[in-house]
Amino acid sequence: MEILSSSLSDEFVRSFILSVAAFILAMALTPVYTFVAYRFKFWKRQRTESTTGEALEVFTKLHAAKFKRNIPTMAGIVFVFAIVVITLLFNLDRAETWLPLAALVSGAVVGLIDDVINIRGGGKGVAGLRSSLKFLMITAIGIGLGWFFFEKLGFSAVHIPFVGSWELGWLIIPIFAFVVVATGNAVNISDGLDGLAGGLAAIAFGSFGIIALLQGNGIMAGFCFTVVGALLSYLWFNIYPARFFMGDVGSFALGTSLGVVAMLTDSLFILPIIGLVFVVEAGSSLIQIFSKKVFKRKIFISAPIHHHLEAIGWPETKVTMRFWIIAAVCSFVGVMLALAGGNI
Repeated sequence: MEILSSSLSDEFVRSFILSVAAFILAMALTPVYTFVAYRFKFWKRQRTESTTGEALEVFTKLHAAKFKRNIPTMAGIVFVFAIVVITLLFNLDRAETWLPLAALVSGAVVGLIDDVINIRGGGKGVAGLRSSLKFLMITAIGIGLGWFFFEKLGFSAVHIPFVGSWELGWLIIPIFAFVVVATGNAVNISDGLDGLAGGLAAIAFGSFGIIALLQGNGIMAGFCFTVVGALLSYLWFNIYPARFFMGDVGSFALGTSLGVVAMLTDSLFILPIIGLVFVVEAGSSLIQIFSKKVFKRKIFISAPIHHHLEAIGWPETKVTMRFWIIAAVCSFVGVMLALAGGNI
């Protein structure tokens, strides 16, 4: 028991040091990004059309004041770079950090393409890559990573809390891909208010870091807390009123890597609990799209749900902080369920 406790303590200290290192590096890089972003005018263009093609009248009205001032995007490059550097130098491991690092970089590349098109003025109305194209690109990434997960790392089962392992064989690959696509898009959809997605992601990665620590996966825990440290630096500048936005380069990087972390910690069924706010955000958008296409009417004043809450009178900061609180409670429940359900 003493050996286990000592080992856990050492891994916790190591994870904390990695987190602090990522925070310091990201803070040091932020002035460089800020200079470049303002020098080359990385201004985020406001979307004027929804996914289904109609004008975003409510969204435009809610955020008209914000887009009157020039706010640079692509700040996710800073925390992605910090995470990559710290992981490559101090925390690289084939079994535990290759996949989440590959997911982080791959998702960031897809998001970067979308952000560059947004900045340069490509596309009409949607101000970026078409949703269908982004979906296909993230799906391809998910399938590729899923193949490595199954073929090279030897994973072929998922754990069901209180039940046990469910052997899936090669079917683990499409399930893995689905998780990557779902979390990638959910985090991207949630990135609509100052500090919202960054705070939610920091809470989620922190929770999976605790699960990994308790499982004895110290390298994985180190990766999760590296993400947390880098995100805390980003949040320092992104909380209301935001100095800059993470952009798709940040949201897709975080979402895809979060899905991979959940699979590597054998916590597939814990992910929707820890990431419940992400699920609700993505679900509200899907419900809105389905209702408009099938019933020709909207369920929400504006989707995703954080814009609906704004539309009924909630200040942006209230929505963000209450979602953070909900996420923290859900994360606590998720970790406790992982403990009780046999994931640890």
